[in-house]
Amino acid sequence: MTKKLAIISDHIVTPNGVISGCLIVKDGKITEIDEFLPGDFDGEIEMAKDLFIMPGLIDPHVHINEPGRTQWEGFETATTAAAASGITLLVDMPLNSSPVTTNVTNFKLKLEAAKDKLNVNVGFWGGVIPGNRNELDDLLKSGVLGLKAFLTHSGIDDFPNTEKADLKNALQIIKKYNRPLLVHCELTEDHPGIAEHKNNPNDYMSYLRSRPKEWENKAIAMMIDLCRETEAHVHIVHLSSAEALPMIAEAKAEGLNLTVETAQHYLTLNAEDIPNGETIYKCAPPIRERENNNKLWDALKSGLIDFVATDHSPAPPDLKEISSGDLSKAWGGIAGLQFALCSLWTEAKRRNFSVEDIAKWLSASPADFLGLSNKGKLENGADADFFIWDPNGTTTFSSEEIHHRHKVSPYSGKPFAGKVHKTFINGELIYENNKLINANKGTVLLGNF
Repeated sequence: MTKKLAIISDHIVTPNGVISGCLIVKDGKITEIDEFLPGDFDGEIEMAKDLFIMPGLIDPHVHINEPGRTQWEGFETATTAAAASGITLLVDMPLNSSPVTTNVTNFKLKLEAAKDKLNVNVGFWGGVIPGNRNELDDLLKSGVLGLKAFLTHSGIDDFPNTEKADLKNALQIIKKYNRPLLVHCELTEDHPGIAEHKNNPNDYMSYLRSRPKEWENKAIAMMIDLCRETEAHVHIVHLSSAEALPMIAEAKAEGLNLTVETAQHYLTLNAEDIPNGETIYKCAPPIRERENNNKLWDALKSGLIDFVATDHSPAPPDLKEISSGDLSKAWGGIAGLQFALCSLWTEAKRRNFSVEDIAKWLSASPADFLGLSNKGKLENGADADFFIWDPNGTTTFSSEEIHHRHKVSPYSGKPFAGKVHKTFINGELIYENNKLINANKGTVLLGNF
């Protein structure tokens, strides 16, 4: 049956600016964006005059943790939280699930675990670890969108960090598929801050000094060299050190195939404001100082940083050491999926950025990164993945309104600018006013190799 929907709004966020008019959807695609509703239109009509229609957000950096660690999160809860933030596509990391996604057998287990649990569209990354070189071709052929590697301990023993030779091998393989190698850039070395933190495990600033910027800077320098040598696509995940920006600028000016993301928490939270013992703020690399984070905003504005992704990395409260406040023992990860839009928009609005900037950082640029020409924008022929929201509204998420499996997050209970009203997948309404109303409408997105 042909499904037709027309939404009338004064604020349709298109690649050519915000326009007033009518967005028409037919059979899961945007078929027309025009100033007026056609007189012969015979489908459903929805009025959203004062609200904004935005392309669905895309989050390429999410730890869903299923199968094997579903008590940490899971496909059903993660994709519901995503829908509540206007996210219509996310990409799952190869850890912290058990088993990790480092071979085709484990990838098939991941796909099986996702069946009938996807409330938004989901793609998958594969993993690079020492010794799995012979698995990478088959992983890429089976549909993972690219590969992920760690240069330091990942926190999961069955996903060990790679050495330079592993990375070079992976880049030579992945280049054939025109896909990215995503890299967690920290090269761990002995540092006085490590001993200091052991003696002050509840002190946030000592934790910050235990993971210094030079670890990140040296790792990024190494990856730039490998990018130059192999001519493959290197992607730096969750950039936190502003000291690395000049070398990134030089690499991009040289024409290297290098892309960079940062995360909401590095843009909206500052080390100076984090109380001691508040383990909900622990992540790696750490949330850094305000001066550093202001430079990240400048790089995002200039386009040096390509986009923003949450690095949603949840864990049960006991693993976050909430009661002890011990940052040396707490799981390092921020639960931020449901807050992806509102946390960034609150700070972006304060800095005089626009909803069009948000659409670029959270929709269009991630779609380009993933090579998805039919997503991340509102235009004729694009997939009808979008959401309706009020950027001038406000949202405060109580624990009952948070859809993550666990409500442990530095964003819980805080007031934010913006309010999502409805989210659509392939033209179908799936979320309305903080309730999932049409489950399992998401699909698996596999790489077309």
